[in-house]
Amino acid sequence: MRLPIAFATGAHYIASNSTFNVNLMLIDMKESRTARLTLLIDPQKKKLFEEICASKDLTPSQVVRRLIRQYVQENAGSRELPDWLKGND
Repeated sequence: MRLPIAFATGAHYIASNSTFNVNLMLIDMKESRTARLTLLIDPQKKKLFEEICASKDLTPSQVVRRLIRQYVQENAGSRELPDWLKGND
């Protein structure tokens, strides 16, 4: 089964199985590049995650980007972070 996933660049379709595709947009506002991250998760967790995201009017990509940003901020240690990554937005 193919499900529509909305990204900033338009609608993309992915096969619905245990693969969860996420477009990462942790980029400086001056840049326009993105990187793709593919996660393998249990189909039941994926379904529940997508339902919870939808109930909060968030896309799964938004939630994953927020979690990654938080993880990097909390675990960067002595690494210098760019200004756009230091904020709590």
